[in-house]
Amino acid sequence: MGDSAYFVIDACGAVYVTVTKAFPAVWGGPIGLRLEFAAIFIVTPLVMALGLPPQMIWSGLAGMFVVAVLLLSITKGFSWRSLMSRPLVPGLLLLTAFVLLTSLVAVGLVTWLRPHALFWLPRHDERLWLLIMVAYPFLSALPQEIVFRALFFARYGGLFPNAGTAIVVNGAVFSLAHLFYWNWPAVILTAAGGVIFAWAYQRRGSFFYAWLMHSIAGQIIFTTGLGMYFYHGAVGY
Repeated sequence: MGDSAYFVIDACGAVYVTVTKAFPAVWGGPIGLRLEFAAIFIVTPLVMALGLPPQMIWSGLAGMFVVAVLLLSITKGFSWRSLMSRPLVPGLLLLTAFVLLTSLVAVGLVTWLRPHALFWLPRHDERLWLLIMVAYPFLSALPQEIVFRALFFARYGGLFPNAGTAIVVNGAVFSLAHLFYWNWPAVILTAAGGVIFAWAYQRRGSFFYAWLMHSIAGQIIFTTGLGMYFYHGAVGY
């Protein structure tokens, strides 16, 4: 991330500070943080699932990302440079186990639920599959990790009594954010994935590790055929 990007982010933060100075008794304290947390991680996903038409869902998700960047830029003790410079080398054994387990679960679910869809994309639309393999880590996994791991733990981690509770809650809100797909595989898998990614971020101390695991999980999902439960065309059905 270049210096110009840091300047833009800091400028956004300055706007937020100007607004919240009008409410000093609320923002900056535990009450304000709880209100922010509820608005971002509970109310917004529920509104997207229950109140927004499918064509507006993606604008809502983009809005969550913008808000996350803005809030992180004015969060005390948070640094974009520090986030990106955390340990980059994941545990190879754990990562291998994660890839194998995720692949087995994905293949098993597709075989059980939609056997005709097993490896559908690489078999029938190789170009789209390759596009997803390249784009997913940067256009989907990265923004989600900034919202649900970086923002969650940097700004709201102190609201929870211990790291274990924070990790479990993180999995729950990550699952809630996928409620708009309205299918149980998406809700259950994102709950499990959220806990794993939160553990990677919080316990392993690596944003990169969480992002890498999230990216690989998404690639496996779309490769094996589970992507039908996470594809935008599924919204509203």
